[in-house]
Amino acid sequence: MASSSSPSPSSDGQLVVPRSHTTAESQLSSLIYDLSQQVQGAMENMLKMTNEIDQNSAGVTEEIEKCKETALERNKTLEEEKEYFQKAAHTVLDMLNNKDIN
Repeated sequence: MASSSSPSPSSDGQLVVPRSHTTAESQLSSLIYDLSQQVQGAMENMLKMTNEIDQNSAGVTEEIEKCKETALERNKTLEEEKEYFQKAAHTVLDMLNNKDIN
């Protein structure tokens, strides 16, 4: 004996789906569609955020490289100044030593 919610053959041999099944399938289909739209929206937002992160990351990397270059240039300048002052100090010491000898 068939229940009222299961499909039953019509007089022409085709299956007749009860209205409650059609409504449930329609609601389920609508729910799945809505959920897929939400997932698609979330994925689009994540893609936007990923692109924004990539752009910011590139900017940060560029700034780091500039800072490295500046630090290397400053280090070179300081090394040159150090050598200059060391030479000057040695010259002064040599002058003082020569004065003491004479």
